[in-house]
Amino acid sequence: MNKKAIGSQGEKIAAQYLQKKGYKILEKNFKCKIGEIDLIALYKGQIIFVEVKTRTSMNFGIPSEAVNFSKQQKILKIAQVYMSISNYKHFQPRFDIIEIYLNHSTLTLEKLNHIPNAFF
Repeated sequence: MNKKAIGSQGEKIAAQYLQKKGYKILEKNFKCKIGEIDLIALYKGQIIFVEVKTRTSMNFGIPSEAVNFSKQQKILKIAQVYMSISNYKHFQPRFDIIEIYLNHSTLTLEKLNHIPNAFF
């Protein structure tokens, strides 16, 4: 399976996880000129911007390490765009990372790590 399909599988699992926890998914793969945010959700009066990182091995390190300062700044800018065009202007934003670890052979979930308030 290619990298894009693995990423899509991870995002699907992350969205299901959030929904089971009571989050309302507002957007999947929100795109603007600056880039894309994987998931945008509403939870307890906060708007949550979620970066999902999926891995089938540890060859490239811990998934959350890929969300470096530059990536964080990009996500913040995309979030500002979303907030400016949405009905959620007055909601408190939060930035989470969800790490998805899939079995290399079967691409089934082995582990999920949700990191609320990963950066701001």
